[in-house]
Amino acid sequence: MTSPASRDALPGLSAVALRRLIGARQLSPVELMDACIARMEAVNPAVNALCATDFERARASARTAEAQVMAGGLLGPLHGLPLGVKDLQDTAGLLTTYGNVRLRGNVPTVDNSLVARLRAAGAIVTAKTNVPDMGAGANTRNPVWGATGNPFNPALNAGGSSGGSAAALATDMLPLCTGSDTGGSLRIPAALCGVVGLRPSPGLVANDARPLGWSVISVLGPMGRTVADTALLLSASVGPNPRDPLSYPVNAAAFWPLKDVDLSTLRVGTTEDFGLCAVDPDIRRVFRQRIEALRPLVASCEPVDLQLGDADRTFDVLRAESFVAAFADTYRDAPETLGPNVRANVELAAAITLADRAWAHLEQTRIARRFAAAFEHFDLILAPVTPVSPFPWSELFAARVDGQAMRNYYQWLSMTYVVTLATNPALSLPCGTDAHGMPFGLQVIGRLHGDAALLSAAQALEQAFAGSPALARPRPDLQALHTPRPELRAIVTHPPELGAAEAAGIAGRNAV
Repeated sequence: MTSPASRDALPGLSAVALRRLIGARQLSPVELMDACIARMEAVNPAVNALCATDFERARASARTAEAQVMAGGLLGPLHGLPLGVKDLQDTAGLLTTYGNVRLRGNVPTVDNSLVARLRAAGAIVTAKTNVPDMGAGANTRNPVWGATGNPFNPALNAGGSSGGSAAALATDMLPLCTGSDTGGSLRIPAALCGVVGLRPSPGLVANDARPLGWSVISVLGPMGRTVADTALLLSASVGPNPRDPLSYPVNAAAFWPLKDVDLSTLRVGTTEDFGLCAVDPDIRRVFRQRIEALRPLVASCEPVDLQLGDADRTFDVLRAESFVAAFADTYRDAPETLGPNVRANVELAAAITLADRAWAHLEQTRIARRFAAAFEHFDLILAPVTPVSPFPWSELFAARVDGQAMRNYYQWLSMTYVVTLATNPALSLPCGTDAHGMPFGLQVIGRLHGDAALLSAAQALEQAFAGSPALARPRPDLQALHTPRPELRAIVTHPPELGAAEAAGIAGRNAV
């Protein structure tokens, strides 16, 4: 049994440490769950990271997990750990809205494949984490739950679309959270909130809900506060699913525990902008400072010229294709239920021809081969994650970067979506703060299907940075987050009253 003081500290321990304590019978899953719920109730009103919660079932699952520990049975890798699930991922019996008014009463009857796998590994689904409407955009705000504020300054945005997961991790509300990534939805919020997010190689984490089964631009992935936590979650996430044609068998032991890496053996390529992205001068300066700090630690560190061509247009076409597949019917039958970002993607597709699609797929192949060629000379490629410091959540997107007007709501994400096109695994690693005192994320890119090596190298970087106040992961002031900020919920609309079936589905579920 832990003391009240130590119970308060439990949510701040790493997922790896918590799982070790549970396995050693030094920590009860019930104590951990109660401590995390207390943290959520204290802090979430200041950042609005969580949507629906399932505290009653979570506590019951924690009691079951405790009994299994005491019985001495075989325990899963995530046994007893509370889990936040992104609100784009179906959870059986728990409200899953996608941040969309049409789905405000949606209670799935089955988990999606990732959630089911994580439950089987012992994780306890505790809360859903906030997203933009249908996940479109890198600013987590929607008409159902409102906006998620950045834990370092709730007036600023937390990134997206996994912004709720990132903010929940940064504030120690949950030890592990799920995410997903198309144009940067894992990496951007991780960078803006000072946590770790991994976009894995396509197919490594099965996704049975992707409309275009063979599309490689959208993936599911893990988020944690450290690289080790993220790797632990990934190890429980991998494996094939017959409903995902991209998925394949994989040895989970390759991802946990991570192997030691000697930084002095690594050849590192660097790029401030991939030769085509607009980046604010402040971000360039911080990135250069980080590279100079890293240079003495590695075998080589030099710029890489990838010559990516028209990556912006390539992403436009492939993204529009995926949005048409997912939303064309809703756009035709109930367009008023779709947010402006989703509608913009569907409307863009109207002007795209078969020739455009063929060109985009050819261009993506060329981009992937350019990255493959670069990795013949480098072990890692480093870049900034975002081109700007966090801006107010009240601004839907960054309209200008370095004085350049953005063509659409997602062009400011180009630092991450060019890597999406290459399909290489990429991780956002916290690396100090920027010129405005906000978290700075270093984008660490590895070889395609080299996810385990990428994680091991990122952990070595993390360990090297930990000894420097300027480079270590920043932490928000949790005491400053004990004041609720109702304005984060102010953009919530009030749709027509729920029908009887919807109301019954929500009954018994809480909203923090």
